[in-house]
Amino acid sequence: MGTQGSRLQASSQDPEEAVETTCASGKHGCECRKRKRTAHCDCDSEPDEEDALLDTPRRKKLKSTSKYIYQTLFLNGENSDIRICALGQEWNLHKVYLCQSGYFSSMFSGSWKESNMMVIPLEIPDQNIDTEALQVVFGSLYRDDVLIKPSSVVSILAAACMLQLDGLIQQCGETMKENVGAKTVCVYYSSASIYGLDSVMKKCLEWLLNNLMTHQNVDLMKELGVDVIELLIQSSDLFVMQVEMDVYTALKKWMFLQLNPSWDGPIKQLLADADAWLCKRRTEMGEEEPFLKAEDGAPFTPVFRHVRLQYIINDLASARILERDNILPPDWLTSVYKSQWFAMLRTEHDNDNGPQDANKEEFQSGSMRCGRKLTKDGDYCWRWTGFNFGFDLLVTYTNRFIVFKRNTLSQPCGGAVSLQPRRHLAYRLRLASFDNSGKLVCSRSTGYQLLTLEKDQEYVVMNLDSRLLSFPLYVCCNFQYTSPHMDRRPDAPEPESSARSVP
Repeated sequence: MGTQGSRLQASSQDPEEAVETTCASGKHGCECRKRKRTAHCDCDSEPDEEDALLDTPRRKKLKSTSKYIYQTLFLNGENSDIRICALGQEWNLHKVYLCQSGYFSSMFSGSWKESNMMVIPLEIPDQNIDTEALQVVFGSLYRDDVLIKPSSVVSILAAACMLQLDGLIQQCGETMKENVGAKTVCVYYSSASIYGLDSVMKKCLEWLLNNLMTHQNVDLMKELGVDVIELLIQSSDLFVMQVEMDVYTALKKWMFLQLNPSWDGPIKQLLADADAWLCKRRTEMGEEEPFLKAEDGAPFTPVFRHVRLQYIINDLASARILERDNILPPDWLTSVYKSQWFAMLRTEHDNDNGPQDANKEEFQSGSMRCGRKLTKDGDYCWRWTGFNFGFDLLVTYTNRFIVFKRNTLSQPCGGAVSLQPRRHLAYRLRLASFDNSGKLVCSRSTGYQLLTLEKDQEYVVMNLDSRLLSFPLYVCCNFQYTSPHMDRRPDAPEPESSARSVP
């Protein structure tokens, strides 16, 4: 027991002194004997028999200074030298603590009339700030740690910004990033844009790009405004499921919900009701003009402009739906049909075998977007619908390998297939799995790549580590099958006539 008492006594000393004393006495005896002692030395004291028979009482844990200050000075308001009044409530506080805030530091140190006032009425112009937020923010000046609830983080952020508390603002940002989900993403994004938290805005956009189409949500679609949805639709990082037509379909459902916010039904019924609403509107109004030209449709024009129509009109069924819906102005479609027709002619007659040079900017703005959900581990083989200038690309997932194959003769194909010896394409493949809140569990990406395939050639795109796999697994691809040419260079010579007489 005496030994335990010695350890307790040593622990009460300064750590460096304790180590030095232990080492000195352990190797060379007590150094105190070599110096003139002005205080009692414990090195030559022996434990008394009485001490050895008794248990040395353990030291009780005292209330920390931080907790004492918070309780006594903030909650109880003892020795307060200033009173803050705001939103019908009063706080008895202390100038020395309030000066941690840039707002109050400027107020007290300048020539403002408040610098000599004992009671300060605080104007709160921000509607996001409430008394609960002020309680937390004022309390943060008196303690080391602050618990911020995700449900009240926006109010606390607003108050922290008003009072210029950088540390608390940063903590609010971290709380928001950790709790981004379907119910919070729109509010967090809007608040982050107001209060200048760029990292939170980026995190919210990343979550939306990953989840807008992989986990469609009616309430989320109702909340998304035009500005945010426009950013998502124009991005090459949008995690598209199936093909570009599904991007158009998602926008049609979103637009319907924006115009009919009281709609309340299951997500599976949403598209049918949106189509019925559009049909009824066309019948009742008797309008032949496209919906985006109408007064109530015009606000959605910027969003639909970012739909990559060239990857919708390459499928007959999808092209017919565009014509039926009559949402888009005809001149939009006309220009795309013309562009695709020239692209097909270049492929057939100008030896355009696909992109061979790295043009990442063009790839990001004009690549085909498509995706697939793999519900469980197994063998999968698929192709995405649409005519891609004779490039029939098969995608296979088997034994944790993802393989591209340029199909020409080995597999049946419903459309025309190019028999050119080599074809080039640019691609990027991404894999991701998510938890129940939409957060990334794992992700992989090939990055922007160029690939040349001969007829019926296979290429292993990605080899997956089984330890990182988590199902369902979402596969998202970007492709570019043709070179980003102008229709015809101004300096190009006139083509020779290819006409010949028929015998």
